[in-house]
Amino acid sequence: MALLRSFFQYRCPNKGSRGFKLAASAIALAALAAFTSGCGWFGDRQEAAPAPVSGSSIVASPDGKRLYVANGDTNTVSIVDVADRKVVKEIAVGKEPRELAISPDGKTLYVTCRYAGSVEWVDVDAGRVIGTAKPGIEPYGIVESPDGKRLYVSSYRSGTVSVIDAVDRKVLQQVKAGDNPRALALTADGGTLYVSDYLKGRTMRFRTATMEKLGESRLAASPDMKDRKKSQGIANTVEQLRLTPDGKSFWEAHLLTNTDTPIQFEEVIFPALSVLDAESGAEDTKARKELFKAIDAKDKFGKSTIVSNPTDIVFSPDGKKAYALMGGSEDLLVFDLNRGGRASQMIHHLPGDFPIGMVMSPDGRELYIHNANSHDLTYVSLPASDEEGGRAQVDGKPLRLIAADRLNAQQRLGKTLFYSANSDDNPLTGNNWMSCASCHSDGEVDQLTLTTGKGPRNVPSNVLAFETGLFMWDGSRDDFTDYIHTVQGEMGGLSEVDPAKPMPADKQKLFDALEAYMRMPDAFPVPQSPYRTADGKLTAAAERGKALFEGKAQCITCHATDALTDSVKAVGSDGKQTTANTDYLHDVGTVNKTDTDYAGDARGKFENKRQRGLYDTPTLRGIYATAPYLHDGSAATLEDVIKRAGDQHGHTSELSDKEVQDLVSYLKQIE
Repeated sequence: MALLRSFFQYRCPNKGSRGFKLAASAIALAALAAFTSGCGWFGDRQEAAPAPVSGSSIVASPDGKRLYVANGDTNTVSIVDVADRKVVKEIAVGKEPRELAISPDGKTLYVTCRYAGSVEWVDVDAGRVIGTAKPGIEPYGIVESPDGKRLYVSSYRSGTVSVIDAVDRKVLQQVKAGDNPRALALTADGGTLYVSDYLKGRTMRFRTATMEKLGESRLAASPDMKDRKKSQGIANTVEQLRLTPDGKSFWEAHLLTNTDTPIQFEEVIFPALSVLDAESGAEDTKARKELFKAIDAKDKFGKSTIVSNPTDIVFSPDGKKAYALMGGSEDLLVFDLNRGGRASQMIHHLPGDFPIGMVMSPDGRELYIHNANSHDLTYVSLPASDEEGGRAQVDGKPLRLIAADRLNAQQRLGKTLFYSANSDDNPLTGNNWMSCASCHSDGEVDQLTLTTGKGPRNVPSNVLAFETGLFMWDGSRDDFTDYIHTVQGEMGGLSEVDPAKPMPADKQKLFDALEAYMRMPDAFPVPQSPYRTADGKLTAAAERGKALFEGKAQCITCHATDALTDSVKAVGSDGKQTTANTDYLHDVGTVNKTDTDYAGDARGKFENKRQRGLYDTPTLRGIYATAPYLHDGSAATLEDVIKRAGDQHGHTSELSDKEVQDLVSYLKQIE
């Protein structure tokens, strides 16, 4: 105010006039308003109001001048100068960095490293890791309290959220948060934390002061429709959770899976964006954005453009527009929330492979999109929120984020094919509907049982897929290229290929690339068990269970070898896997009334016939993470598997309740 008095004295010496007093009052009020709103007198400094935050693979510095990006499978993070469009640093961190948070002073970056099991502190200026914390198994999501003193971290396998002291790097508190917590969001005041249970479509709310659970909600199923090509199904795989700028509601990006329709690419997997009340957690089901409804961008012929696998959502600063990223089909949708909330624009097939995260510039005029498989950054320019007819536009070529790729060219192609539903780039999928990852969430399971021509089939994990013998629940495939039948019959791709003939070289290249990626030891590693002791050993109960497994219960008879399956023994005289060897298919009393015989397929020269009720032995490594169980998903728990098995499935009829519990303890701890 001394500055203001000097200004008045210098500019207006006649202080006695009424005009001066009015002018001075007006100027003083304007100046006071400017200062109290955080603006410098000359407009040289603008303090952003506190805003809700969500975990993401890409975050911006407090001043918006730099971006920080987690380069997943390359085990680095990149620092990008926004204006110059340059990577100023690439910093080595632990295995599989997933999400980031930045300290309020912009000096420290916090990184969840999923397969290293750590949160890492990175000194931005020095460009190196300066400390770590171990919050749980497979840390994934991370957000930071507004004052920068606390970190909240979800641990995917442990089923927990940890509160970590950002200075001392100590885990202060840990609470249970569903089975597979992933996406996190924090209110602007830091008072409420939202946590999504990835596969279940559940969201929990916690009071951060005490980590008391305030409530839990579950996304509703979208009702069945007569037209099976219309959006419907069970809500699952919540990829992102974002609070609106006003904090009154939050959106979730997820899938809908139609489990009661035979698998066909146009009728089973649908994208969805759901809207929930921030205070109560109640879902506004009428506001859900689904394909052919609010998600209905038309092409130049007036036909609906299919999009798939939503991965992120961000809002304009004024909350008038929402931008949704479709990671599978690689599209950006724009929703005008003041004009009915329907998709008003789509950028079809963004440059870059598998976009998974976004961040917006402070002024709302630029969007930065992180592409996880091509390891680059796409710039999108945005119109002013009040601009009539303004369009979002890709601005220039993507910026390369890494100096060198840890995957070779074949592995990179395979990973891109696994996650991509972009039909223009990927012939394995039809009309942008679905990718391998649409059912095999994160390469593993979606905890759902789908309807097939053979009967109900529990979606299996791809963990150790090439080390566990024959493929499919009935062991009807012995070569990975046999999945041409899945590609054609379920995913809608490669329709021009005759599966009875040798695979054309250019198409074989695709299957070889997928196999090369899936064979990587760290593509889908065996899940580390949260049921073991703190030092990773079997508990006493599990040791007793192991003795039962190998002895009285006779489980090891079929769950043999290092892979814990006898399917690896199904070989021919040449020592190679063959569907002709049916000695290791078993009737364990689990046949379903809707299961059918299998007449074989063209790729197998129709010699791979299968009788209903005979099944291939699945591996037990990491089995705790693959519920529900059995070929039809009819056993919700491992206890259910054992108690209903009698002596068809091992020798379990004489096990006491205590022995069953010991056996289950061992099964849950197998890695």
